[in-house]
Amino acid sequence: MPEEGLALHHIGVRFGGLTALDDVSLRVPAGRVVGVIGPNGAGKTTLFNVVCGIVAPVAGSLTLDGRALRPRPHRLAGIGIARTLQGIGLFAGLTVLENVMAGAGRLARSGFGAALFGLPRSDRDERRLRTWAYEVLDGLGIAGHAHAAPGTLPFAVQKRVGLARALAARPRLLLLDEPAGGLAADDVDELAALIRQLPRQATDPCAVLLVEHHMDLVMSVCDEIVVLDFGRVIATGSPAEIRDDPAVADAYLGAADTGADTPGPDPDSGTGDVGSHTATAHSDAVDARSDAAASHSDAVVAHSDAVEAGPRVDGVTS
Repeated sequence: MPEEGLALHHIGVRFGGLTALDDVSLRVPAGRVVGVIGPNGAGKTTLFNVVCGIVAPVAGSLTLDGRALRPRPHRLAGIGIARTLQGIGLFAGLTVLENVMAGAGRLARSGFGAALFGLPRSDRDERRLRTWAYEVLDGLGIAGHAHAAPGTLPFAVQKRVGLARALAARPRLLLLDEPAGGLAADDVDELAALIRQLPRQATDPCAVLLVEHHMDLVMSVCDEIVVLDFGRVIATGSPAEIRDDPAVADAYLGAADTGADTPGPDPDSGTGDVGSHTATAHSDAVDARSDAAASHSDAVVAHSDAVEAGPRVDGVTS
């Protein structure tokens, strides 16, 4: 019997001559929180974009519950995958409640025709989704802002609205893209408590794939951590194992000082540390490519939240 959850098998991604991901494999089992960390340019955003179908890998494959997965952004909700965005991506012209209702669109029972002609079943459906969206907001402690415009709210509250919109789809897998960015310490602590409970909640439990730079958050919520550096997996293990792994420290902090016997760059040569400059150039190039794909991803995912895709297509082939 195949194991439940998402799996990436030997994924490779190249942008022209740059290798963004090289032979990357990882699993996100049901009921687990898996973190992906690494320096800037390591390939974290590219990894998310592969899972969302924004970037197509040139090598490797994805599976969901052991079956081949070819993700498409507008079909993610239909297969139980939801994603938060670094840029939040809320609809400025909608209230907080309406933004969350947009995320719950896949749960609608009536079709486009019923909504177009204002049939009674469409009204019933809207009332049901409105009630559900309010419950999600209440669960995150922000129901009091339900009728506010997102732009009038503090940044931390807007972040929660974005999370509520993702959770409203009742996902089985939640992709969190730097959810702690810009949050104060108290807000990060509340976020950590929420992430820890998601896979274990009695109703609609969901696994979590987390990309985050806030190391205290990652170490406190993750069951397993995957470390990327220059597009390759350099370590996988529990938070304790990752914390003590010298390869991880080297990736974040650079090679340890080996003493006076190790020659440094010649200050008169004009070349400096060639390896350092090469690494920086690679990081900047991959970041630029990944950011461009991520910007497109934000637009596509936000748009697909508000558009009814028609007949449901699960995106999974046997």
